[in-house]
Amino acid sequence: MFNRLIESQPHKQKMAGGTLFSIIFHGALVTAAVVATARAGIADDKTKQEKIQFVEMKKEPPPKPKEPPPPPPKEVFKAPPPKGFQVLRAPVEIPIKIPDIDLTKKVTDEADFSGKGVKGGIATGVVGGTAKPTNEPYFEFQVEKPVSQIPGTGTPRYPDALRASGVEGEVQAQFIVNEEGRAETGSFKVLKATNDLFASAVRAAMPQMRFYAAEVGGKKVRQLVQQSFQFKLDR
Repeated sequence: MFNRLIESQPHKQKMAGGTLFSIIFHGALVTAAVVATARAGIADDKTKQEKIQFVEMKKEPPPKPKEPPPPPPKEVFKAPPPKGFQVLRAPVEIPIKIPDIDLTKKVTDEADFSGKGVKGGIATGVVGGTAKPTNEPYFEFQVEKPVSQIPGTGTPRYPDALRASGVEGEVQAQFIVNEEGRAETGSFKVLKATNDLFASAVRAAMPQMRFYAAEVGGKKVRQLVQQSFQFKLDR
């Protein structure tokens, strides 16, 4: 019995040494695992930090304020034309070339020129309607009292160069005389001239010319005038 107890003591010491070694070994493994895991986490964090990219977002412009809708158009009352007749007016610009005429189309309504009713109206108009005001010039044959020049006003000056050369000539001009008896210079047009100097002399004298205005029904009106100016030398 004594012998058995002595032999069992070294066996216990061997077991205690192995246990201590196992604890140290496993502790080292755990420590190594913890360190490795920590380093991996740090490396992973660094990798994640390196992959972070900042993107600048464009700011959208503020929405434009909506414009208010336009107001509805105002209703325009159109007065019916009066029942009456039309009067032919003199065209200011007389075309040189005759335009093509379509004989299948009706140019005018002969009923509008019957002379019945209100002047400026139409045959299909309404009694009591309003005529559209017009200021077109009249022809000479349409007025009761045609335009006539007041003697001694605005006589064209004979060009010195043509007088010295003994040249005579004539100018046929067209213009409008208004209700005040003055020639509208913007309507002046030379129809025919034997010399440009004669035409220039007539044009220059227009603002000084005075006329008796044309009359229709005792009222002064505008008239389209065609007048000849003679340049003659005393021989």
